[in-house]
Amino acid sequence: QLADVAAAEGVDVIVHDDDLADVATAAAVELVGEAELLALAEQRSYLPLLPVRQQGRAVILTSGTTGRPKGARRGGQGSAEALGPLLQVIPIRARDTVVVAAPLFHAWGLVHLGVGMSMSSTVVLQRSFDPTATLASVAEHEADGLAVVPVMLQRILDLPDDELSRFDTSSLRYIAASGSALGAPLVRAVADRFGPILYNCYGSTEVSMATVAGPADLAAAPSTAGRAVPGTAVRILDEAGAEVPPGVTGRIFVGSSSRFEGYTGGGTKASVDGLLSSGDVGHLDGHGRLFVEGRDDDMIVSGGENVFPAEVEDLLAAHPAVAEVAVVGIPDEQFGQRLKAVVVRRRGARLTAAQVRKHVRANLARYKVPRDVQFVAALPRTATGKVRRVELR
Repeated sequence: QLADVAAAEGVDVIVHDDDLADVATAAAVELVGEAELLALAEQRSYLPLLPVRQQGRAVILTSGTTGRPKGARRGGQGSAEALGPLLQVIPIRARDTVVVAAPLFHAWGLVHLGVGMSMSSTVVLQRSFDPTATLASVAEHEADGLAVVPVMLQRILDLPDDELSRFDTSSLRYIAASGSALGAPLVRAVADRFGPILYNCYGSTEVSMATVAGPADLAAAPSTAGRAVPGTAVRILDEAGAEVPPGVTGRIFVGSSSRFEGYTGGGTKASVDGLLSSGDVGHLDGHGRLFVEGRDDDMIVSGGENVFPAEVEDLLAAHPAVAEVAVVGIPDEQFGQRLKAVVVRRRGARLTAAQVRKHVRANLARYKVPRDVQFVAALPRTATGKVRRVELR
């Protein structure tokens, strides 16, 4: 994958740790390892650096949930402005200690690393995510904040109670989550275990941060993605580009100065009146809170009825025997598509396909009941924790 990215993005130099030397070598570009970095650090020059005409840019890869990851160009003043809303809504303070469990190649992890460096904070990193090690880091460093993607919170809460209670996490002032849907059951579970300190942040590599749901919003509406952050406009548009009223589902469009500059391979997201598509569908309620119902290409049309997976997933995720679940549409000769639920049972739990269908039928419209139910040990996910729905289909 690294070699593929290096070729696609025109990479000239790779800076790497020594234990990744073999991987980096496969990319066939100039390499800078630890020894070279130490040698560079020892070199000193008293000549002033000349200013450059070209402004630096960062390229962040998209998650690749629907195919090959795309390079998204970011940079300029907009990148710095993206940090402002984060600091206004989430109680991040200078000289904090933050455990960044989210991967740094993902925009969410990279933002927290940048915020920490610019605010003289201590940033605690791990080579790879481990739920027990993450809690141990929070306790050892008396961390003020924890930055995660939602599946990490699920893994932490899946630990046995005696393991969870071993670590003192009372120092945490906030837990900031982003990257995929949290779901109401997980929101409630985090509040029960850690208190009202969760912040659910919604955005994308392309549109940057769009909304944040703080503890008060999550207590009132656990499945919300929150309200538009300062300096950002969030609109719900129909297929003709017209704004729809509260409660009506449509495509989510976001306007801000921190949007991306386009894909490195060409092209961009759909745009209407300066607003950029997030690629998701959802609705706003009467209080201006956003509810994300899924990707605009994930909508399932079964027998002429539109079904968004999130509603069925949230219902099943709240079942005491369900650890994780994803719902997708698969081809059906009679109905065009039918619903398939892919379920991970909780450790030691008993659950049948008939019980899954009965639970949905008792709570939702009949056309939302999955006709296919498959039990698996784990859902296929990207490196940032998003479910690979293409594989499930």
